[in-house]
Amino acid sequence: MKNIGAKKTELNELPRISDRASFLYVDHAKISRSDSAITIHKAEGIIKVPVAMLGVLLLGPGTDISHRAVELIGDAGTSMVWVGERGVRHYAHGRALSHSTRFLEKQARLFANRNSRLKVARKMYAMRFPGEDFSKLTMQQLRGREGARVRSTYRKYAKEYKVARDKREYDIDNFEEGSVANQALSATNQALYGIVYSIIVALGMSAGLGFIHTGHDLSFVYDIADLYKAEITIPLSFEIASQYDKIDDIGRISRLAMRDKIADGKLAQRIVKDLQDLIEIKEDRVDLDILHLWDDKE
Repeated sequence: MKNIGAKKTELNELPRISDRASFLYVDHAKISRSDSAITIHKAEGIIKVPVAMLGVLLLGPGTDISHRAVELIGDAGTSMVWVGERGVRHYAHGRALSHSTRFLEKQARLFANRNSRLKVARKMYAMRFPGEDFSKLTMQQLRGREGARVRSTYRKYAKEYKVARDKREYDIDNFEEGSVANQALSATNQALYGIVYSIIVALGMSAGLGFIHTGHDLSFVYDIADLYKAEITIPLSFEIASQYDKIDDIGRISRLAMRDKIADGKLAQRIVKDLQDLIEIKEDRVDLDILHLWDDKE
């Protein structure tokens, strides 16, 4: 007799977002289905995971997944995101974390109104300047303050790591000609964009509806990523530039360094919290205890 597995779960039977086990990252494995669970086949053995308890399944390099497993994951309302190693690249995604469009609708309402859009933009700038009042500044003034802050951050870490500070320029068609610091900044920022992008789509939000950036399908990704660059990617990039020269593979070195920097999952947890605070959604906070299944060489 044909094994049809468990019947499709009804919407009212699915666990709430807050009750799910959050993000599960899998690489170098084969994923299949057994009734209402996915089975993860690794070199160490087989792990069985009740898929309805997962919020987001992150599929890393070397992952094969069966059609039956994808069918189950879709029925359970679990999001899938195809990512680079430890999530530092975003390649593609399937369905959002929830059947609800609550996050997207709130984002769209705030985006569509001039006053509410400006309010969110000011909140984003306020996160970078704790304790300062931005309620009366125009967007031009806010951008000026941010530009000065970023330039000051470049100077600070260039001096700390004793790296010659070139003008921040990135030629997408000529990566290798950039300075080591610029190459590292480009690579770490791309990794940060991948992490932010994965979380935005997992929550069902639009990557294109930005509050500061506009006119690009990743405008909101750039908005959110900019909140963390001065703290994470800029110092990390100057540290890398102080240790390597242009004969090294700076792109790969930078991506691996960024991967290790965010491996504990605290940045992902912070991004979700910041997103919910920015658009003022307080309910169903996602508990981001990151679970990792590493390959047998780790």
